[in-house]
Amino acid sequence: MRKYITPFIIAAAVFCVWGFSGAFAPTHDVTREAHAAQNNDGKIKIIATIFPQYDFARAAAGDRADVTMLVRPAAEIHSFEPTPRDIISIRNADVFIYIGGESDAWVDEILESVDTSNMKVLRLMDYVNAVDEEVVEGMQPEEEEEEEEAKDEHIWTSPRNAMLLTQAIADGLSEKDPKNADYYQANAKGYIAKLSELDGEFKAEVAGAKRKMIVFGERFPFRYFTDAYGLDYRAAFPGCSTESDASAATMAYLVRTVRDEKIPVVYTIELSNGNIARAIAEQSGAEVLMLHSCHNLTRSDFESGETYYSLMKKNVDVLRKGLY
Repeated sequence: MRKYITPFIIAAAVFCVWGFSGAFAPTHDVTREAHAAQNNDGKIKIIATIFPQYDFARAAAGDRADVTMLVRPAAEIHSFEPTPRDIISIRNADVFIYIGGESDAWVDEILESVDTSNMKVLRLMDYVNAVDEEVVEGMQPEEEEEEEEAKDEHIWTSPRNAMLLTQAIADGLSEKDPKNADYYQANAKGYIAKLSELDGEFKAEVAGAKRKMIVFGERFPFRYFTDAYGLDYRAAFPGCSTESDASAATMAYLVRTVRDEKIPVVYTIELSNGNIARAIAEQSGAEVLMLHSCHNLTRSDFESGETYYSLMKKNVDVLRKGLY
C-alpha cells in the first residue's frame, strides 16, 4: 500500500516558493530567505508528520523551538495527501521528523525534490528494531498481496520504543541547535522518565493478568505493544489495511474466539466507526472499548492538551478491563 503524490503537487509547491521569494532567485537563496522569514524569533522550526513524533518533539523542544504537526487532528493518516503549502512547510523546516513506513512514500518523493542540505531529517524507523507486519489466525488479509513484506510502521505504540524515539529526537535537535542542547536533553530525560513509569505499569498489569489475549474488531496497530508485553492478539485486519468490511469468515472467527476464551472486551481504536467491534460484541456479549493507538487524535483532544503519555496512561485502565 504505497502512497505516491503527483509531480504536479510538488511542482506547484516549488512554483509557490518561487512566487514568494522571487522567480529568478537561486534555490539556496530561496531557502535562506524562507528560513529568515519563518524563524525571525530565533527558534528552530520543527515539522513532524503525525501526532506521536509531534508530541515527542514538543516534549523535548519546550519553548526553544516551534513545533508543527503536518497531518491535522482527526485526519485519516493512511489517505493523507500533502498540499503545496505542506510541501513548502517541509522545505522551510530546520528539523523534519517522519516515521518512514509505507504510508510515508510521499515523504520520500518530497525529500528527493527539495534541498535538504541545511535540514536535519529524522526517519524514526531507523532508531528502533522494525518488524514485518503480520497476518495472524483469523485475520482478513489484503485482497492484493504485497510483492514483499512491509515493515509495521506503528513503532510508537510501545512505550519502550517511544523512549528511544524521544531520545533520537532530542539528539537531532541538539545537533541542529547546539546552544540549546542541554535544555533539549534535560526535557527529554524528564519525558523518558514518565514513559519508563508507564512501561512499568503496563508490565505489571500484564504480569498479573488472568488472560494474555486481546481482540480487536478493527485493523491492528499494536504489534510493537503486544510484542513488548508478551500479549497475544486477534484482529480483523493488519495495521495498515485499507479494508473496512470484514468477511463472514473473519467475523465468525472473532466471535468464536471471544466466546471460547471468555474475553470480556472487544477493542476498537480512535477515529473508528467501531461497527465491526460492535457487531462482534453483540454476538458474544463482550463490551466495546477504545484502546488509543495515538496515531492521531480528535480536534477536542488536541486542543485540550492531550499527550502521548496522557493517552497511553488511560490505556492502562482500558487494557486491564480486557485482561482480567
